[in-house]
Amino acid sequence: MKKLTVLLMMCVVAGSALFAMGGKEDDNTPITLVMWTHEDPNRQKLEEGYAAEYMAQHPNVTIKYSVYPSTKIQDLIPTAYAAKNAPSIWNMELQKAYPLLAQGLVAPIDPAALGLKSDADIIAQYMPHMLDPVTDKDGSLLGKKGKVYGLPFELQNWCIYLNKKIFRDAGLDPEKDYPKTWEDMMAVSEKIVKRNGDIITRRGFDFRYGDYLISWVPMVSQLGGAVVSADGKEAIVNTAAWEKALEYMQQWGPNGKNLGAPTYTAARKQFDNDKNEIAMHLSGLYQEARMLKANPAFYNSNEWMIIPYPVFKGGKNLSNCYYFQYYMVNSQIPEREQREAWRFIAFMLSHPTQYLEKVALIAPKKELVESEQFKKIPYSNVFIEDLKRAEPVYFGAASWQINELIKEAIENVMMNNVSPKDAVAKLKKSAQSLLDEQM
Repeated sequence: MKKLTVLLMMCVVAGSALFAMGGKEDDNTPITLVMWTHEDPNRQKLEEGYAAEYMAQHPNVTIKYSVYPSTKIQDLIPTAYAAKNAPSIWNMELQKAYPLLAQGLVAPIDPAALGLKSDADIIAQYMPHMLDPVTDKDGSLLGKKGKVYGLPFELQNWCIYLNKKIFRDAGLDPEKDYPKTWEDMMAVSEKIVKRNGDIITRRGFDFRYGDYLISWVPMVSQLGGAVVSADGKEAIVNTAAWEKALEYMQQWGPNGKNLGAPTYTAARKQFDNDKNEIAMHLSGLYQEARMLKANPAFYNSNEWMIIPYPVFKGGKNLSNCYYFQYYMVNSQIPEREQREAWRFIAFMLSHPTQYLEKVALIAPKKELVESEQFKKIPYSNVFIEDLKRAEPVYFGAASWQINELIKEAIENVMMNNVSPKDAVAKLKKSAQSLLDEQM
């Protein structure tokens, strides 16, 4: 009887170990992975294909793939977490995702799920520092020293797309007269703009409204300002720089020279139409793939080009920020589902050349950026050269909240005639309060 009892106990222990190791019992039980990502038709088609392929290889796994507008997903995911109904897998830009990571809502990667021995092996697959923002280096973030919490499928910076035909129509030479400074951008846009009364019918350039930490804060940095001080204690550093950058936006907007505003259709969407609506806009390398799909005739016309991010006269030679999109896994789902989620993510990201060819997304791996395939992409050299003078986007536990405060300041000076000085004073007070809460 004792022998039978011991034998049964051994079976139970062996079965538990097999389950913990992800053995057959673990593998054959049905799993459903819910994946939310931002809309990108080219990437959606590619990744839905990977999901189908993965499910064919793993019949017990069901992957539910959903896309949402990039302007909405940053609200949907935190709301879903609050309701304990967040997706298994999701992605957002780093500055939007980091607050959720800091709250412990992201699962660490199990290296074994990726077929690796350690977190160091994961890090070694990428260019230097690419996983720094999602690694708990010293354990001070979540108490798990050295653990990695995300895998990047996209490293991006933004440059200026330019329509040559519109430049020539305005009497400008696109090769010689393109704006090198923000002062040039204002002057060139005044020559290009057309209006019907106060309504703009053709813009020279307009900003990437919304993602201000990426698109607009570099202008402040050029003037010597910063979102947060190096020691992390002061918010909105060098208020004079912030005021000057906001003065520029006030002059740009409908109550100034009336060259653009947040109320108009997104510039990058109108640009691809090639309907004489806008001469320049700000976007990443991925926009080329979208242009090719939306308007192949324009893409192949040789009537567009890409130029570097402008710099204020006398300002620091800084380009647009670079940012990451990381795939992350929900820490609220069972550990077994977490492991399967990381396996699927690793499967998708094992195709970096396909992401580059089909979606023009740059996986931050050195061999890809230095490949001939990458160099053949039109104007990829402009993005790489700008990347060399770029800083990473600001990220922190309150980064997206600070982005929204910056949005309020910009829109107030542009649309409501609030003085830049008053807008900065309010911004600094509110941002400092958020920062103090994190200390």
